[in-house]
Amino acid sequence: MLPARIDVQKVRSQMGAYADESQSIERRTKIYEELVGFLPPRIEARFHVTGALDPTMLRLQEEIREHGMYPGCFDVKTAQLMLFGMLLMDLSDAAVLHGIAARKAGASWEEMQAVVNLCFLFRGLSAANRGAEILARMCAQEEEARP
Repeated sequence: MLPARIDVQKVRSQMGAYADESQSIERRTKIYEELVGFLPPRIEARFHVTGALDPTMLRLQEEIREHGMYPGCFDVKTAQLMLFGMLLMDLSDAAVLHGIAARKAGASWEEMQAVVNLCFLFRGLSAANRGAEILARMCAQEEEARP
């Protein structure tokens, strides 16, 4: 469901090490681990590639992401449900990450399905099918993660 991880050592060897002095890679990683439970592979790639080649851009990207993703007028659950729906409308695989984040923030399965239903109204069966697949896989992952 998620893309393969990059080979960090090869990136470092060819492009250099993460060089953003404003924030350690461990601290950047922790933000995503708290939101979705892990560092998504594409974000890991951006951290290591952009963090080595243009650390100022990485810092700016993360500042803008934080500002946009956590508006004061929405709680995290609401923002993540909206992002899940927006990305599902595009059939983006990033919808999975925001679905996971919505669940971690307290969204119920009924709320998740309601977002899929809204997407169906304007995107059709493609969104309904993809949404159901995402929810089913998330359900299985949550079941497997139970102690």
